[in-house]
Amino acid sequence: MPSAGHGWSRWRPVLPLALLALLAALAPWVAPYPPDAQLDILALRTRPPSWAHPFGTDAYGRDVLSRVLHGARVSLAVSGMAVLVGLGVAAVVGVLTAAAGGTAERLLRRALEVALAIPRLLLLVVVAGFRGPLSAGALVLVIALTGWFDVARLVADETRALLARDYALAARAAGSPTVRLLRVHLLPHLWPLLAAMAPLSLAGTIAMEAGLGFLGLGLQPPQASWGTILQDGVAVGPEAWWLIACPGGAMVLAVLAAHHAGARFDPHAGATGPWGARVAHALREPVTAPQVAPAPPVAAAPPHASRTDLPLS
Repeated sequence: MPSAGHGWSRWRPVLPLALLALLAALAPWVAPYPPDAQLDILALRTRPPSWAHPFGTDAYGRDVLSRVLHGARVSLAVSGMAVLVGLGVAAVVGVLTAAAGGTAERLLRRALEVALAIPRLLLLVVVAGFRGPLSAGALVLVIALTGWFDVARLVADETRALLARDYALAARAAGSPTVRLLRVHLLPHLWPLLAAMAPLSLAGTIAMEAGLGFLGLGLQPPQASWGTILQDGVAVGPEAWWLIACPGGAMVLAVLAAHHAGARFDPHAGATGPWGARVAHALREPVTAPQVAPAPPVAAAPPHASRTDLPLS
């Protein structure tokens, strides 16, 4: 039976991302100032870091630490919602692709390959360019609906493998409805794959959201997000290095924390137990089975004595 310390060590990779999310959620109470408060546009304009303002101030006299904390709240919320929506779409499309079979499955797979061939950032820029600056809800949908193709292909491959398992074939032969087959026999085995892909998708989505904000296609000033803070820093120039280093460093830390959280479900990182085994199977990694000693060979039974061998009375 695993000890309490062992169970805690299994969740330790998720701790940095959880702490960052908690800090972002508590930004209104942790930040020293409101994110759009102009403290003193003359005396505090573009001041370097100090004890009073650890991250300095921007060209409008706003506290950069407060803006980074509130920007973390916005960026992580938008990225997290986009990942959830994208994973949901990927799960539905992947399962339907594998369950369709025949020509429909081949056409859907070709469509996924074509979508994967288009650079995601280019697709985001084109969509946002046609629509103009995006609100938070529109930003979630645009990022989510352009980032589910690779996960859908993995889900389709895994669903195809699961449908060929003995228990799935037996359920079909027993007349189990398709909905019950998907809910009982497929979804429990797809959750580990989706859980393994969620932190990796979150890391890329954080960078995408910041990139759109930096290009002026995402959330607009004065709303604080990491991308808009970077945009303000570039507009001022390299002499205000803290306007680039502080939000950029926060974004890098968030991406690294998301990748580190993915180690919780990585079979190469020592994940054990049922989740580790399921994820290893979902990622097509072999799980080392316990070595069982082979059974001793069974000696052949002696031939039955014939009637001629029976002693005479």
